[in-house]
Amino acid sequence: MNISFENKVALVTGAASGLGLAAAKAFAASGASVVLADWDEKSVQTAADELKTQGHTVLAVRCDVADDAQVEAMVAQAVEAFGKLDVAYNNAGVQNVLAETADSPREDYDRVMSINLGGVWSCMKFELQQMRKQGSGAIVNCSSLGGLVGGAERATYHAAKHGVLGLTKSAALEYAARGIRVNAICPGLIWTPMAEKMAASGQAEALDAMLKVIPMGRHGRPEEIADAVLWLCSDAASYVTGQSISVDGGFVMR
Repeated sequence: MNISFENKVALVTGAASGLGLAAAKAFAASGASVVLADWDEKSVQTAADELKTQGHTVLAVRCDVADDAQVEAMVAQAVEAFGKLDVAYNNAGVQNVLAETADSPREDYDRVMSINLGGVWSCMKFELQQMRKQGSGAIVNCSSLGGLVGGAERATYHAAKHGVLGLTKSAALEYAARGIRVNAICPGLIWTPMAEKMAASGQAEALDAMLKVIPMGRHGRPEEIADAVLWLCSDAASYVTGQSISVDGGFVMR
């Protein structure tokens, strides 16, 4: 099956590294014009410049997804540059400070919720406004295994990721008859810069314990998430909406 995004416009948040960068590269390689958005302006520009040298059509945009005005401007820049918005991968997210619920800092709760849940809500809001005008579009939201199961000392993160699935299902219902599909991806243990930071911050033992119970016995690769995202955004998934797809080496089957 050949998935092509020729003459399509794709928007990816959290695109400076990790899952977002892998998806942006995959969209570009499949022929899309790609908007790479990230709060880290220098890194996302570097990523975009690298893709440009390979002959791809891309645009780098600095965007803090927790800021509605910046999100609205991001979508407007995409449409101004390329005339439309066909697909979006709302990937930007952060980890919480490890703490039991009773000890979790309010400021950390607000930070994680504003980015991981509020950011997805804001991105969908403005993406859907454009897609509604067009009468077409596909959105994939990045949830997590944390959107399907609980996790000690990670209640804030898991709550936000559970919320992403609720947003996804509800928006999918609203727009199913209007040519717009909304799905979610639930990555498992994928080796990314975020995973590296988790290991460096004292979570290496927890990551090793998780690895031991993954049926496939290995970490996932960012490219494996990108492949699933592209399929969900493509015409090959034209009858799929409101779904949460686990890409986790079999973890949730246990």
